[in-house]
Amino acid sequence: MPQSLANIYIHLIFSTKQRAPFLTEDIRPDLHAYMAKILANLKSPAVLINSENDHFHILFNMGRTVSLAQVVEDVKKSSSKWIKTQSPKFETFAWQAGYGAFSVSHSNVPTVSTYIRDQKEHHRTKSFQEEFLAFLRKHNIVYDERYVWD
Repeated sequence: MPQSLANIYIHLIFSTKQRAPFLTEDIRPDLHAYMAKILANLKSPAVLINSENDHFHILFNMGRTVSLAQVVEDVKKSSSKWIKTQSPKFETFAWQAGYGAFSVSHSNVPTVSTYIRDQKEHHRTKSFQEEFLAFLRKHNIVYDERYVWD
């Protein structure tokens, strides 16, 4: 039987609901580790995970037997349940309904990794909303801004 092979990298971006600044420095490392475990269980290992107080960037290698929608649903659902158990201050935590997913060629993995790693620096001059809309434009994604934010 022939093998089925794939090497698909995805740069996934999503925010907290209404960009609420829930993701404090004290919770981020454990949340990143938890998300990495979710991705590993989906056979879609994380290359790099980083976040700011209101959004996430995840670069991962998508498993060949799972859909993008399934990966996003599992990561967001499981991490939301987990974070709510960490402290009463997170009991109203929620992710935004949508997300952005962008394909990354193998040759661009180092560049995208550097971009994700340098989030703090990017957001000194650009908001999450500006960053996300720039990604949509760069990747020629047609969108209606009335439905981008929740």
